[in-house]
Amino acid sequence: MARQVGTVLGIAVRSAVTAAPTQCDRAQAMAGCGLAGDIHADPRSPRQVLVAGASAYEALGLPPNALRENLLLDIDTAGMASGTVLRIGREASLRLSFQCEACGSLDKHAAGLARAIGGRRGVLARVLAGGEIRVGDPVTLLDGRLPALPEDWRERVAQVLHAVPPGQVIGYADLAFVAGVQSSYCRAFPRLLARLGPAHAAKAAPARAGAALPRWDGSGFHALSES
Repeated sequence: MARQVGTVLGIAVRSAVTAAPTQCDRAQAMAGCGLAGDIHADPRSPRQVLVAGASAYEALGLPPNALRENLLLDIDTAGMASGTVLRIGREASLRLSFQCEACGSLDKHAAGLARAIGGRRGVLARVLAGGEIRVGDPVTLLDGRLPALPEDWRERVAQVLHAVPPGQVIGYADLAFVAGVQSSYCRAFPRLLARLGPAHAAKAAPARAGAALPRWDGSGFHALSES
């Protein structure tokens, strides 16, 4: 049975990677894409929306938007499982992807924050159903759960490789993007591909590799498990 579990305390969007979050009292969630005007809105991404819990701010004494979240909720996001579906307000809904890793950029906002935050950075999500989201909107946990994405980035990379259409390859940059990892992880791909075996390795192409086979950019990968 669906039940209300919290409330939206804050909303923010970023128009560019280097831009500071812009606080707003409402935002438009776009189905399969993200939040209108936000740099992370992309149909291929599992990182469209970052949802953080107010408890992390309270525990660590953080300044507003230090976690760079899109939605701040009055619930703890650390234990929220991948595949969980939340309705935000009356129309919008999110499918939780996986917990957001604590990257070194957090230390720009508070010294040692990346180490101190642990698993409380927030949970990443995709927009299932669009609609307006407003500060003060109820957050409802919906019945049922969609297929989960692994918390381990290596397993997510393997899942994307398994889905590459026959006769095509995916470039390292697209592979990282669709798997939801930073582009710097591409340096670790050769070793990971060697462990996964030749069948998987043959589906990935370094950036400078020739175009012997058509390239797949990962379009539709996440949507398949959401329909």
